[in-house]
Amino acid sequence: MSVKVTRDEVIAFRLEAQNLNRRLNEQSLVAATGVCGVQNSPPGSALLALNARVQGVTSEAVNAAISDDKSLLQSWCMRGAPFYFPTSDLPIFTTGALPPTDDGRRHFVLGVEASLDELGMSLAEVVDRARDTIGTVLSGRRLTVNDLGTEIAEQIAHDLPKNKRAGWEREGPYAKGQPLGEGVVHFCLRILTLQNVICFAPRDGNKAPFVLLDEWLDAEVPEMAPEDARAELLRRYLHVYGPSTRGDFASWLGVRSREGEAWWDLLDGEMTEVDFGRRTWVLSEDLDALQSPPTPNGVRLLPPRDPYIQGRDRGTIIDKQFHRDVFKTVGEPGTVLVDGRILGIWRARKKGKNLSMSVTAFDPLSAHAKKSVEAEAEKVASLRGAAAVEVDVDSN
Repeated sequence: MSVKVTRDEVIAFRLEAQNLNRRLNEQSLVAATGVCGVQNSPPGSALLALNARVQGVTSEAVNAAISDDKSLLQSWCMRGAPFYFPTSDLPIFTTGALPPTDDGRRHFVLGVEASLDELGMSLAEVVDRARDTIGTVLSGRRLTVNDLGTEIAEQIAHDLPKNKRAGWEREGPYAKGQPLGEGVVHFCLRILTLQNVICFAPRDGNKAPFVLLDEWLDAEVPEMAPEDARAELLRRYLHVYGPSTRGDFASWLGVRSREGEAWWDLLDGEMTEVDFGRRTWVLSEDLDALQSPPTPNGVRLLPPRDPYIQGRDRGTIIDKQFHRDVFKTVGEPGTVLVDGRILGIWRARKKGKNLSMSVTAFDPLSAHAKKSVEAEAEKVASLRGAAAVEVDVDSN
């Protein structure tokens, strides 16, 4: 018989697991990213997500972790999005996120199928060709995705039979003037990040260049057996998003539900069924924490696509009537977390040296909550490089 839990227990459990009840100390910056990765799109959101979880976060500290001791890495992983995670956890968030079958990988880089069919090539073939070429193209260099894709596609074109080269060089559907083969290479680069061939170097202005992973780390790349990496990724997911389902995990990862079995089945015997309005599962070792979590407290300004918001059961953490306000295809707002509840959204923009922040509360905020929001806004302004912040709080 499954264990029954309430919505309040699930929310409190997740907040505690994601370090949103109390900030960790400054020495825990890198460890905080390893809880389940921190998405960095839009650019800069990872910095704000870490600020919500760690004391004294600065852009300088994050940059030092990436560029100096290289204890922090940024790479494409879940859903093909850029994430920060500890370098020591590299295989968990790369090998562990890579679908084991070619069909699964085609879906993971959704949008490439028709082009591969038109070229008469498999995804594995193009990935292999790109991997064989990329060392020559990228060695000792930093290239943006567009420049890297252009040079790899040109190299591959030289090695293709004449009948395939014409289709490879024909304009494709992805960008005006972009050859079809180049567009396909862009999709393959996502696979190469998960195969530990490339990763991101620190941003250069508005550019996010790629480097060869083994050159960037200048050390032995951590390795883990694929099944072990997939199992550990699922453990971390369940620890912060549990109780959950196979379908929700697959959606979070970026694969079809049936493909999630390649991860889910690895933890048979480590999960306990939980009745949470539907059949869900949690790590058995987390069951006590789920049933007796600490009471949530505190105010945080979470950025767009904060890890806490990335759970697929949106109705658990945000009342359905506010989903349209929070979940947008473009221009997503940040969210206001008050004592365990998402009670509003926020947006901010620079005005000269200052930051202007508008907060829309779903219900009127207490005077104490408003004061706490203003204090959090000052932290956000500092991280955005603003000298001061002006906060306007309104209610729906």
